[in-house]
This record gives sequence, structure tokens and C-alpha cells, in this order.
Amino acid sequence: MSELRKILLSKKTCKSIWFMRQAGRYLPEFRKIRSQNQDFIKLCLNTKLCSEITLQPVKRFDFDSAIIFSDILMVPYALGQEVKFIKNYGPELSNFDFKKFKKNDEKKFSKKLENIYKAIKITRENLNKNKSLISFVGAPWTLLIYMLNLKKGKNEIDLNRLNHENLEIDQIIKDLNKYLCIHIKNQINAGADVVQIFDSWAGLIPEKDINKYCFLPNLEIVKFCKNLNIPSICFPKGIKNKYKDFKEIVKPNCMSLDSEIDPMWAKRNLKDVVIQGGLDPKILLKPDDEIFKAATKYIQTFKDTPYIFNLGHGLLPETDPDKVDKLIKFYRNFNG
Repeated sequence: MSELRKILLSKKTCKSIWFMRQAGRYLPEFRKIRSQNQDFIKLCLNTKLCSEITLQPVKRFDFDSAIIFSDILMVPYALGQEVKFIKNYGPELSNFDFKKFKKNDEKKFSKKLENIYKAIKITRENLNKNKSLISFVGAPWTLLIYMLNLKKGKNEIDLNRLNHENLEIDQIIKDLNKYLCIHIKNQINAGADVVQIFDSWAGLIPEKDINKYCFLPNLEIVKFCKNLNIPSICFPKGIKNKYKDFKEIVKPNCMSLDSEIDPMWAKRNLKDVVIQGGLDPKILLKPDDEIFKAATKYIQTFKDTPYIFNLGHGLLPETDPDKVDKLIKFYRNFNG
């Protein structure tokens, strides 16, 4: 059993480190592959390259876990939406067609993503057995934001559409949960042993709707994972002190902190759960002494708590790999 899986299932204090987006655009070896593969969706479905990219940061830094190189939007892709990644803009999805969406079936969905599962199998075969292979999905709300193009600005959503298409949205979330659970099971069957659920836009949910759009959909996925004996890490980014309510309702094995959560608040309020992350990825753009000072705050706060050292979001593209290397060594050698 991998060390990360042991920590998540036993809630014992142990050293473990991995970073969100550790496989990707800050690494020169990834950028070389990316420059030769302009279509991001095709790259995610390239079994050989997907596995190679996943293992790049493990080979370079000896992270304790690998996370499969993929994207949360592979699920909308497999459900029939066209997904494009526009340079300096981000993802762009074709107009959502509810009738077409309802015609999806499980076999076709799994078939469209089978190269991801093959990549997981290959990666597991080439990964030290003590290291976890993390699979992941986007939570229904976060996928909904992209699928229905609900964002109006950086931190604003189209509430009119949300309110006027209520019944349809309820049905979409229900169906999404079904397909997300299928995707999780397929990834686990292929060799992944932990799942992280990214609710990256949970902070945009109106407070009155947080139970409906965040807590309950995540709860359904976590229950599914528990039935498979698969530990789950939940990342409901941006919900501030609602992290406590989330933990008490959803009951995942682990709560991944975003950078806005004060670590001391988390230690006091998030009991009986493994805690992960919190360190602001922007700190890795700072001088070494500032990086180590910020890291020390998290290490010391959670020194007697089941804690996985990670970031409060993914590594930024402009991050210097040498800074990552220094931070990993600082964490592993820390004796304070």
C-alpha cells in the first residue's frame, strides 16, 4: 500500500509531499512535449505521452505521489462537448445541448476516455509501489460553470441563467455525478489508488445554494469512493469558513486547503480529517528565505496533525523548477 493511501485511511501523522499541477507547464521537459503537441485534448489522450508527463516530476524531484496528467474537462469532452484550450485565454466549450447530453451512455463515455485508463495502467507499472498514483475529477458545480459558460468575469457567474434553468441544471448535476463516478471507478480499476475532487469554482456558489451545488454533489461522490474503499481528497476552493460545514457534511478522508484558509483556523476547526496543502503557489516566485518562512508556518502548524504538504492551488507556469527542488528538500530536512 502506498504511503499516501496509508495516511488517508489511517489518519496517522507522516511526511508526504506532492504538488497540484506538478506534471506540467513549469517543467522544460513538459514544454518540449507540449510544443510538439498543440492539441491539448489529443495530448491528454496520448497514452504514451500522458504516462511520460505524469512521471516527469517524480523522476526529477522524487515526489511521494504522482497525479495522472489529464484535465477535469475530459469528462465534458467524453459527454459530447467540443473542448478547446485557447492560448492566453483558457478553455472554451461549444454550446451546451441538453437533448444531446441526455443521449450519452456509459459504454461510449468510457470508450472515449479509455486511453487515459491505459495511461494510468502503464504509469502504475512504472511507478514505485510505495508511491500513490492519484486520479482526479472536477466536481459537478465546477464542470457546470464551464459546460454552460456561466462565468461572466473572473469572479462572477450568470445568476439569471442559474435561477431560470433550475430544473435542467438539477438534472445535469445528477447525470454528471453518475458519469464522474464511472470515470473514478475506471481510473481506480486501471491502477490509481487515491482520488482528488476539484471543486475549483465552489467559491462562486451563492450562499443559499451551497448545500445543493457543493456539499450534496461532493457527498455523493465521496460515498461512492468509500464504497470502493478508495480514499478521497476534496478541494472546495474559495468557500472560506464553509470548509468546516463541508467537512462535517461530506466527510472525505482529506480536506485540501486553498491559500485563503488560515492554517491555525484549519487546525482548530477541521478535526478528524487529514489536511493537505494551503501554501500559496505565488510564494514560489519569491526569494528562498520567503519560501522557507511560509513553508515553516504550515509545517509547524500541522506538525502533530495528519498533514500532506502541498500547495493551495496548482504550480504556476512561471515557477522555477529549482525553487520546487529547494522547497521539497527544505520540507524533507525540516527538524524544527
